[in-house]
Amino acid sequence: MKLITAVIRPEKLASVKEALFRLGVTGVTISRVSGHGGEREILEHYRGTQVRLEFHEKVQVQTAVSEQFVDRTVKTISAAARTGDVGDGKIFVQALEQVIRIRTGEENNEALTPVGTPKEGYQ
Repeated sequence: MKLITAVIRPEKLASVKEALFRLGVTGVTISRVSGHGGEREILEHYRGTQVRLEFHEKVQVQTAVSEQFVDRTVKTISAAARTGDVGDGKIFVQALEQVIRIRTGEENNEALTPVGTPKEGYQ
């Protein structure tokens, strides 16, 4: 089991979500985050004062999948999030030691949202 965390441009969220849902990955968590990578600082003026924006708004998408779906999930996110410009983001893949579905008590792979079974409306 792996936790896949992608930090992407906010404007790419819809295409990443749609691509994941088409793949059958529907168990996702979305967070608004700020970060600094290879992008340059932006200087803006706010109420007559120059403001240096070092951190850029991003979206963090997380999903947990079984080993057999890691590569295709990563490739799907990468393809849907790519613009080719600096600031497209990063994808992190981490091992999961244990997963427990609170509602049923199911553990590990049984606790993960099934992949490859697109829900109605997302096909």
